[in-house]
Amino acid sequence: MSAPLVFVTGASSGIGQALAARYAAAGWRLALVARRGAELEAWARAAGLGPERCAVYRADVAVTDSIVAAGHACLAAQGLPDVVIANAGISVGVDTAERGDLDVMQDILALNLMGVAATFHPFIAPMRARGSGRLVGIASVSAIRGLPGHGAYCASKAGVVAYCESLRGECRGSGVRVVTLLPGYVATPLTAANRYPMPFMMSPEAFAEKACRAIEAGASWRVIPWQMGVAARLLRVLPNPVFDRLLQGRGRKERRAQ
Repeated sequence: MSAPLVFVTGASSGIGQALAARYAAAGWRLALVARRGAELEAWARAAGLGPERCAVYRADVAVTDSIVAAGHACLAAQGLPDVVIANAGISVGVDTAERGDLDVMQDILALNLMGVAATFHPFIAPMRARGSGRLVGIASVSAIRGLPGHGAYCASKAGVVAYCESLRGECRGSGVRVVTLLPGYVATPLTAANRYPMPFMMSPEAFAEKACRAIEAGASWRVIPWQMGVAARLLRVLPNPVFDRLLQGRGRKERRAQ
């Protein structure tokens, strides 16, 4: 119980699982959240993580009461985490001209944006009372400019950036640090079906290593890798007509099958 504790959502694959593995290798205790609880428990067993090192909480991050209950269960069973990482998310293409895609957009916002706030909720007051902690929101470089066909995902991640910035101000002086991480392209199931170039692609393990360093440093904002940060800032300052022409004809994320 003396080892530090990290709480990670979306830990059954991709970035979340890579972060869990990285913290486990550093000797941390793990509180891992996923809808696919059995799969996550099998991963923990295969990694040699017994119940004293790792607990799995089945929850749907898109359902507020579900993820809040998981947070309270963690507090009761394992104690107050030192780091909470709101990582769970989905990426699906949308076309607002299609009525069904409005429901898809609602699902994306519920998981990618509301899910971050709901993940943090159980831990904010106890962390303030303790005077320490890290609340980590996983956003995306897609938060920086809207991309055609990606309106829901870009909006959700821009919302994560704005929400975490607001929360950072609210936690100022309490000892609780709010860290916003903006991954570029990471080789995960979310990017596997993308139909467009993905520069500076990273492995989940490489991302996790850099992310853990940023979290430990208490960075308020970090684009990973830095090359993508430079590219994103250049895109941000492009005049709208130039940006629009540059994105013309770019491949779009697949829409959910109707």
